[in-house]
Amino acid sequence: MYTFTDSFPYLLNRVGVRMGELFSRRIASYGITLPMYRVMAALREVPDQRLNDLAAMTTVELSTLSRLIGTMEKMKLVSRSRLENNARTVAINLTEAGAGVLKELMPIAQHFEQVAVSKLSPAALKTLKRNLSEIYDLLDALEEELTESSE
Repeated sequence: MYTFTDSFPYLLNRVGVRMGELFSRRIASYGITLPMYRVMAALREVPDQRLNDLAAMTTVELSTLSRLIGTMEKMKLVSRSRLENNARTVAINLTEAGAGVLKELMPIAQHFEQVAVSKLSPAALKTLKRNLSEIYDLLDALEEELTESSE
């Protein structure tokens, strides 16, 4: 029998919300929010990102992300510039100050992950991460269903 509290979406959300809340409390003293951290971490991995790509990578809604980038730009954590090869495209990047803050936050994030998965073997952790990525990709089928039903 399907039960809400044993369902995959419930359990996954429960973990994500709890980790997010705890991490947010831990980094609050830096004047950084969880969405700001996600943006900085994403830009460290992939610089010169467009807003749409950054929204997809960080799972922050586009209009919210646009305002957030404006705030982060005022805080001198990120910069916006036009790409040399495409003047219509605005690229978002970490500033030196943003990279410095992120350098302090990354060990905290790493510690949170280590605590959360401390009972898993390295192989089990690798499998879990691979499975989560695969599950994310499988959700494309639901996206298609929703698109078809709205047409």
